[in-house]
Formats: sequence, C-alpha cells, structure tokens
Amino acid sequence: MSTHSFSTLTLPSEQISNLEELGYAQMTPIQEASLPAILLGQDVRAKAKTGSGKTAAFGIGLLDKITVGDFFCQALVLCPTRELADQVSKELRRLARFTQNIKILTLCGGQPIGPQLDSLVHQPHIVVGTPGRIQEHLRKGTLKLDQMKVLVLDEADRMLDMGFSEDIEDVVSYTPPSRQTLLFSATYPEGIERISNKFQRQPLNVEIEGGEDVADIEQVFIEADRHSRLSLLTAVLYQYQPTSCVVFCNTKRDCQEIADTLASKGISVLALNGDLEQRDRDRVLVRFSNGSCRVLVATDVAARGLDIKQLGLVINYELSFDPEVHVHRVGRTGRAGTSGVAVSLVTPQEMVRVHALEDYMRKSFKWQPAAQSLSAPAATLEPEMLTLCIDGGRKAKIRPGDILGALTGDAGLTAAEVGKIDMFPIHAYVAIRKNSAKKALQRLQEGKIKGKSCKAFLLR
Repeated sequence: MSTHSFSTLTLPSEQISNLEELGYAQMTPIQEASLPAILLGQDVRAKAKTGSGKTAAFGIGLLDKITVGDFFCQALVLCPTRELADQVSKELRRLARFTQNIKILTLCGGQPIGPQLDSLVHQPHIVVGTPGRIQEHLRKGTLKLDQMKVLVLDEADRMLDMGFSEDIEDVVSYTPPSRQTLLFSATYPEGIERISNKFQRQPLNVEIEGGEDVADIEQVFIEADRHSRLSLLTAVLYQYQPTSCVVFCNTKRDCQEIADTLASKGISVLALNGDLEQRDRDRVLVRFSNGSCRVLVATDVAARGLDIKQLGLVINYELSFDPEVHVHRVGRTGRAGTSGVAVSLVTPQEMVRVHALEDYMRKSFKWQPAAQSLSAPAATLEPEMLTLCIDGGRKAKIRPGDILGALTGDAGLTAAEVGKIDMFPIHAYVAIRKNSAKKALQRLQEGKIKGKSCKAFLLR
C-alpha cells in the first residue's frame, strides 16, 4: 500500500471512497505532511503555495471533527477575500459529500446581511468567511463560536497584508482556548510568527516548497513602449489565440480601460476588480470559468482565490513590484500537468523589476521582439459557450442533475451541448454551446425544472 494513499489515514471508509470519486489519487506533499497531525488534533503552521492542495488538507481534517448531531458552529475558516471564501466553501461541500446534513455557510462582506441572518437562525456546523463580516455577526450575537473546535486561518500572510491583524485577534477572542488552530500561509512574514505564537499551542511547523511550479511554464518577455502597450496586448492575444487567458494589471483603472479596449476589438473579455458588487463578481467568475468568456482582466487582489483548471495563457500587462506576486500570477497557468505560457509586457522603466525577478528566480528570461507579435493577423476571439442564468438555486432545492435533466429531456439538448453548472443560493448558471443557447433558453422558459417554473435569461 502506498504511503501516499489517503487510506493510510484514520478516515471513515465513506470519506476514502468520496476522495477516490473526486479524483484524489494520493496525498500531495502538504497533505501528507500535515494531515496526520491535524487528525490527531494538533495545531499546525504550514507554509504552502496556492495549488499545493492546502484546502483539502485542512478541509479533510476539520470535517473529521464535525459531529452532525450537534447544532452549533464547530469550525471557522477565515479567508482574506470573498472569492477565496467562496472557493473554500465549494471545496468543503465536495469533501463533505460522504455524509449528510452538514451545514456549511459562507459569510462575507459585500453581500446582503438579511439572508445571512436568516441562515444563522439554525447555526451551521462550518462557517467560511472574511474577518469583517464575521466580526459583525459576532457583535450582533447572530454567530456564536463558544463551542468551536477548529479555527483555520487561510492565506494568513494575505490577511496581514490587507490589515486584518486586529480583526483576526478580535474574532479569536470569541473562541474557546481549547480549540485547534491551523494556520496556512504562502509566505512567512514577521507578523505570521507573532500570530502563531499568540494563537497556537506548540504547532507542527510544515514548509512545502513549490505548489506554483513555474519551471515548466514558458515565460516570454516583450519590450513594450508605454504608449503602445495596449496595441501590443491585443496583438499578443491574436498571436496566441487563447481559449482562456488572464491579463494582470496593477490598478483598477487600468483594469477597466483594458477590458473596454479589448471589447471594442471584438474580443470576448470581462473585468474583475474590487468595485464590483458580489453578484456581478460571481457572474464574471462563472462566465470565465465555464468558457463563456475568453479573457479576464484582473488586479491581483480581485483575482485572489481564482482557480481555473486549464488556463493556457497569462499576460502581465505590467510587471508586479513584488517577485513573489509575479510567481503567483505565472503559476496560475500550466497546472495539473498541462503546458502554459506567461507573457510579460515590459517598458524600459520596468527593467529594474526584471533584474529583481531574474535574481529571485535564478534564471535569465527569453525575450521576443515586439514586431513578432504585432505581425499577427487580427481575429475575433469569441467564446465557445454562453451562460444561462436560472432564477432558482440551492435554496429552491434545485440540483445540477435537475437542470441537466430538464435540458437534455424536455429541451432536447445532448449532454455534450451542456457545460459547467454552477449553483448559488438563489441562482444557477449553466454553460451552453453557443449555437444551442437560444433553443435551451426557449425550452426552459416554456418548461419546468423539478416541477417548478423558473425564469431564465442569457448573460451578455
């Protein structure tokens, strides 16, 4: 029996079977190093990059501590952003499929508090949220953590960067001293040591290098003129014709300007920045991840927690000031054994950042003449899919299978014409092949899902 197998752990057989169904063939290094201690109830401080399997590491561990018959909050996962909190919640629900009636609730700012108050009438077993909104519920008394068993601080370094240090301390003050505390961080700045010393008891220290391995990712650097960088960006997209691409920029203003320019050239593009309302952010992320949008222009903060399995191209419209952020950006492509390309557009004024990167990564970069990209023929980059929004989600007890059944049954579509289905509390989003979208919309408007009439419309 492989020592990397989940079956070597003291997990219920139902969870082992669930992990096999989810495609968890064997433990990643972070899981192998931390899970035995987590399952024993020991505090763990882990340094691991995004993509290393850290969510499953703490997720499998905290689920093992949940007693479904006890109706109070037993675990809290604190995250720096709404996007990451949503991603963690989805992963926890997948990992919890082996058992019934576990209530997992996401509590983040930027969302109406009314529905959250309704959901908290019956306390959830697990809460995932951002520090500010968690504080708000604790002060109102609508969330109680006095019997909590496990606290997880996810991307703790990012929370410190965003100024959440005092908020974290306030939240922890509502929890019992007997709790297990798990701290996960991509880096170990000075503040991490302080938080660990204050909130953890003799933690096991785990440091896993890698996770975002950029060794196999082709990095191309192109010298750009500040005034022609937008034209060069468009040319690079024409040259590579990516099915899925993230363009990183450093400011919200640039983010929207770039997206508007690309859209005017017939390129399928959306912008992701911190000014969007939560519903609009959800829709942008859904459309990008399900193939209804080919290019996403984003700032680093807005893209935190973005997890797209097959991202063929990353473009740095501007270089980051921080070499670690550059590695984080580039590491989003070429995952799960696939090949990836990262293109960076560099002005002469940014060469000092290039030199810092070369020192940090201990390598010299490949440079491509701008003329090679500018010679690429113009072409529209349209998506293969469109997204249907259905007015009915988890609260209406609608499941992905119900939607797929309605589309392949009454609507007459084949399963191959239906893409990713994303479920939210009051909406569902379905990717449909472009030439089948109008037919699917018409049939849904005329028919029912699970015996219920639901409004549906196409997102544009």
